[in-house]
Amino acid sequence: MKLGLQLGYWGAQPPTNHAELVSVAEEVGFDTMFTAEAWGSDAYTPLAWWGRETTRMRLGPSVIQLSARTPTACAMAALTLDHLSGGRHILGLGVSGPQVVEGWYGQKFPKPLARTREYIDIIRQVWAREAPVHSDGPHYPLPLTGEGTTGLGKNLKPITHPLRPDIPIMLGAEGPKNVALAAEIADGWLPIFYSPRIATMYNEWLDEGFARPGARHTRETFEICATAQVVVTDDRPAIMELMKPHLALYVGGMGAEGTNFHADVYRRMGYAEVVDEVTKLFRSDRKDEAAKVIPDELVDDSAIVGDLAYVQEQIKAWEASGVTMMVVGARSSEQIRDLAALV
Repeated sequence: MKLGLQLGYWGAQPPTNHAELVSVAEEVGFDTMFTAEAWGSDAYTPLAWWGRETTRMRLGPSVIQLSARTPTACAMAALTLDHLSGGRHILGLGVSGPQVVEGWYGQKFPKPLARTREYIDIIRQVWAREAPVHSDGPHYPLPLTGEGTTGLGKNLKPITHPLRPDIPIMLGAEGPKNVALAAEIADGWLPIFYSPRIATMYNEWLDEGFARPGARHTRETFEICATAQVVVTDDRPAIMELMKPHLALYVGGMGAEGTNFHADVYRRMGYAEVVDEVTKLFRSDRKDEAAKVIPDELVDDSAIVGDLAYVQEQIKAWEASGVTMMVVGARSSEQIRDLAALV
């Protein structure tokens, strides 16, 4: 089992200790450093800033949002960081949700699967640099023509020759169609809420993608980098209580009441009634009550909390279910060292 360090996106202010965390993660053998973005800090700037202190770890966003950049702009950032890191970049992509895509980026959300497929095709054309980049659209036509344009756009190849013609791409995906798409056209999957208990369901979605004509990978070469909170503690109930407000936010407060992809994940786990109640309370500004509705079982399904023996046993269970990397957060150097000792 490999370990990834998830630095996430920033809150109201920049974090003060991430350089130290990255340095220690590099020292103790973490495989990858991840950053994220929502509607505040971006993913690429801190990835490059703190990544400059590394010489071994892979560097990847988990995830950058498709609507934040055109496909060619994304490809440019990726090939640049791949050069600067000596070929250690991986690209984590996700569509986000309609509230962010249309409310923050001013882009249309519908047809996320088709947009993702077209986006990745353009990115790979840029990196391959075999011919001028071209796309018939309909989502990202290159060159852009028609009403409102000058008609002077032309197909271009990147000036800079990419270090690698095929940088690994991983998809942040939660629903069955998107997970199958990841298995078909990507090099890995970045689940944010993963549960070994329902691995059979995930495997069916993945196998559908692996079986499609032209799929890039088989299960043996495909990466599954699952985000999870991992805490070694003798006071399991107290730590689980601390996690519940965060889960209540994602289950009940993200997206819109009828369109919350994180909530859909927990519905598939069997928590539909809990999701409905948490959503009702959270959106009535009763957030403390919403957190109290979260049962310990729900926490257990996507986090690992317990004494040393229990945590080690659960990591083995996640690995047996198909996970190749545990993507974990940490607040201190000591916590990173403790996590490294678990695998």
